[in-house]
Amino acid sequence: MNWDDLRFFLDLARTGRLTASARRLGVEHTTVARKIQALETSLGAQLFVRSQTGYALTERGRRILESAEDMEIAYGHITSSIDEDVDVAGLVRIGCNEAYGTQIIPRHVAEIMAKYPELRVEVLALPRAIPLPRNEADIVISIDRPERGPYIASKLADYELGVYASPGYLSMHSSINTVDDLAGHDFIDYVSEMVLAKNVPKPADYAAPGRIKYRSTSILGQKAAAESGLGIVILPIYVAAQSLGLVRVLPGEVVLHKSYWITMHSSLRNVSRFRTVWNQLREMAESELGQASALALALQKNTPGTD
Repeated sequence: MNWDDLRFFLDLARTGRLTASARRLGVEHTTVARKIQALETSLGAQLFVRSQTGYALTERGRRILESAEDMEIAYGHITSSIDEDVDVAGLVRIGCNEAYGTQIIPRHVAEIMAKYPELRVEVLALPRAIPLPRNEADIVISIDRPERGPYIASKLADYELGVYASPGYLSMHSSINTVDDLAGHDFIDYVSEMVLAKNVPKPADYAAPGRIKYRSTSILGQKAAAESGLGIVILPIYVAAQSLGLVRVLPGEVVLHKSYWITMHSSLRNVSRFRTVWNQLREMAESELGQASALALALQKNTPGTD
């Protein structure tokens, strides 16, 4: 038994699929299968149950997993004590919502990869939550506060949301002077059964029954719908800042505050590439969202008809 075989074992235990582990490790899926077979042969025990849905740990595999994770942490301590940047290479998969993954993450990753050119990054920017227990991503950025488990989690940054509409929509509908006036207007929302997170602000808090006329699983699709005049939309101001076709409605009265959280499995904290990307994302997040807020405020002040 050697550490290299255990490294492949750990990754397959997390992903449950040969192809996913092969992509993360930068090898062919046959290499992963060969490493697992070699480890099982050396231990004289089956570590995974193979099925059409993937690879699941056997009882013996679950017992070995804890020890293997301890070895991974120890290895991380050794490499980090030798050279902080020595192992900042390989694949890191980041899971996050569509807005953050398309508007914020690319700039952050560009800066990180300029420092660490041997990194490879995959971003799952999806219009749904990405649960860590499913091993879809190494690092997850979420709106809902992470549940308890074998994870490390930290608040990434606070952000603000507002209510927006196109000038065309506003000119063709009754004026909005108070929050109560919103009940008489059409709204745009998520598809009911595919809401991004438990704690996203809800247009139903402002709209009268039957006034949510357009729904989309995509926040960028909702923004485009609002730009087309289909109704009022709730957007993070860093998303709205990218649009010159939207006006913020009641900016002094409808101000919604949320937070992003960053999470990863505790066993990854001492693996250089994961630890480095985690730290870099945290350092960049607050200033990035703050700049977006300032830009949105400047655009709002310079947009006619927003007083």
